[in-house]
Amino acid sequence: MCTSKAARITILGSVRIDLHTHSTASDGTDAPGRVVADAAAAGLDVVALTDHDTTSGWGEAEESALTHGIALVRGAEISARAQHVSVHLLAYLHDPSHPDLLAETERTRAARLTRARRMVELLGEEYALTWDDVLAQTEPGTTIGRPHIADALVTAGYVSDRSAAFATILHPGTPFYVPHYAPDAVAAVRAVRAAGGVPVFAHPGADGRGRVVADEVVEELTDAGLAGLEVHHRDHSDAQRTRLDDLARTLGLFVTGSSDYHGAGKPNRLGENTTAPPVLEIIEETGLLDVIRP
Repeated sequence: MCTSKAARITILGSVRIDLHTHSTASDGTDAPGRVVADAAAAGLDVVALTDHDTTSGWGEAEESALTHGIALVRGAEISARAQHVSVHLLAYLHDPSHPDLLAETERTRAARLTRARRMVELLGEEYALTWDDVLAQTEPGTTIGRPHIADALVTAGYVSDRSAAFATILHPGTPFYVPHYAPDAVAAVRAVRAAGGVPVFAHPGADGRGRVVADEVVEELTDAGLAGLEVHHRDHSDAQRTRLDDLARTLGLFVTGSSDYHGAGKPNRLGENTTAPPVLEIIEETGLLDVIRP
């Protein structure tokens, strides 16, 4: 493993980098070690594990990275809100024990659990679905959320897959949807920075996920310390990619590309979008932690 700052940021131009994946620590379907192993098998040279509001998968992912000869960027996807719109921030190479950030992620995880229980109660009034059915879709320590309710609905035969569940039964417009707590996005960016991390706005133009935040919100987050925009993502149209590229250039933000891999939970494939090596150099030079390298 590289320890010198100069050595660890030397990256060849042919390196393939995917900076957004999920495991069973949150809403992915594969264990953290399997995600990393599959990333290596897919021809990636660098992968980031970015589970929702948790770093519990880091240890297993690190062991797998060293075993399979792939570099690992330790991260998380932080839930937040801006102007009543859900915002996700990718935090890279931060201190997982920093008190401010840890307090927010633990509060969000607790709120997700309470919200999930309430949604299952509401669903149970119309569908033969129980909390045990949802728990059967998780692993110990999983951050339980809507994806696991969706998996339970799939198992029960009510929908064909997660995407269908989100588009119908679990859509925000239905009587079964319950919001959950998330910190203000500006405060979340500042917390990531205080923890030594590098904050990147995840899929900021994915209008299929709900209302997209205005450019002035991105400007406000940039003033708070936002470092980059995840532009190259399957949920972005060509027009959105162009708009976000222009916005990043105007605000002096770097641009990333990622798969947002969830295993069997989504159609996203490892390495379908990638990040340029010079951007990883910036992330590694800025972040508190080292990238794990075999």
